[in-house]
Amino acid sequence: MTGPPLREPDLPRTAAVRPKALRTGFSTGACAAAAAKAAVAALAGTTLSTVTIPFPSGDRHAFTVHSLRREGSTATAVVIKDAGDDPDVTHGAHLTVTAAWRSDGEVVLHGGKGVGVVTRAGLGLPVGQPAINPVPREMITKAVWEAAGGRGADVTISVPDGERMARKTTNRRLGIEGGISILGTTGIVRPFSTASWRASVEQAVAVLAAQQVPTLVLATGGRTERGAMRLLPHLPEVAFVEVGDFTGAALRRAVEHGLTEVVFVGMIGKLTKLAAGVLMTHYTRSKVDTGLLAEITTAHGGSAEDAAEIRNAPTARRAYEIWEAAGLLRACGDDVCARVADVLRRFSAEAGRALASRVAMVDFTGLAVVAATEPGWVP
Repeated sequence: MTGPPLREPDLPRTAAVRPKALRTGFSTGACAAAAAKAAVAALAGTTLSTVTIPFPSGDRHAFTVHSLRREGSTATAVVIKDAGDDPDVTHGAHLTVTAAWRSDGEVVLHGGKGVGVVTRAGLGLPVGQPAINPVPREMITKAVWEAAGGRGADVTISVPDGERMARKTTNRRLGIEGGISILGTTGIVRPFSTASWRASVEQAVAVLAAQQVPTLVLATGGRTERGAMRLLPHLPEVAFVEVGDFTGAALRRAVEHGLTEVVFVGMIGKLTKLAAGVLMTHYTRSKVDTGLLAEITTAHGGSAEDAAEIRNAPTARRAYEIWEAAGLLRACGDDVCARVADVLRRFSAEAGRALASRVAMVDFTGLAVVAATEPGWVP
């Protein structure tokens, strides 16, 4: 099957006009670095109500110190995370850093209460270490050096209520237990960040590969992921990745890490876009090809009237409803799934190696499989 040309638009270079600009915020890593500098400055005898720290870009940003206290040989500072207008579960978190001098000139980072511990390979951090990613580690270390005057320090990062926050993330599935991760590649949180979602997808694939699991299961959202888990209960939880609109990125990483199979579970809208060769399926970047759905309808015996209505429909859901009423849902849905599987194979082949590809279409609850490349998947 030659199939349609594959299209994967990059991340949006322009945004829709908004009545009000969305605010950027700061990552947990940046907030921890600011708190670390304030705590170490207090050890050195300087009380700061505001601190400025360097960012990877070379810029500097200022942070308000929420609280600061000196107790014996330690000092503790708190910076409250402001994620801007990003819907971040750690918005408002109290990044708390306790510092104490070391005699060897080293800056050593420790994870306190509410900061997760790495329990699986694949995250780029040693198992057993606190989940403080490389860029935040560097930011924290540089911030400490600015205040330490050449001295070393033990720096312990805590996040009150971090364990509860982590329950709303994929940390446990990735092998991070007991709290949140200290994250950030730039220090800046972009509102509704597609870049951060893509990064999380790529990280999830890396963790899966490190567990020697050869099958990657992609789902477009929470409902479809639950459906995928019901469909494939024999696979470990780490195999399931909520891919959103980043199928292309996930496939490239799957090839890079030596995986051999991909399973895609989705509803008709996203599957139709993939069937047409569109790998970036965000609604602002691509439209459903209802003409393709009309052609599939005709190919499986649908009436001219149904095909015409589908061709002019505003969404793929109308095609689903018409197919269901006409008794064509299984045949037409299987056709869509087969086309998607072909696109996944061709895209992964272009990335370096064709992955075995299987696809399932679920209903709008996300739980019932209505069509698939595998006959046994449909009740």
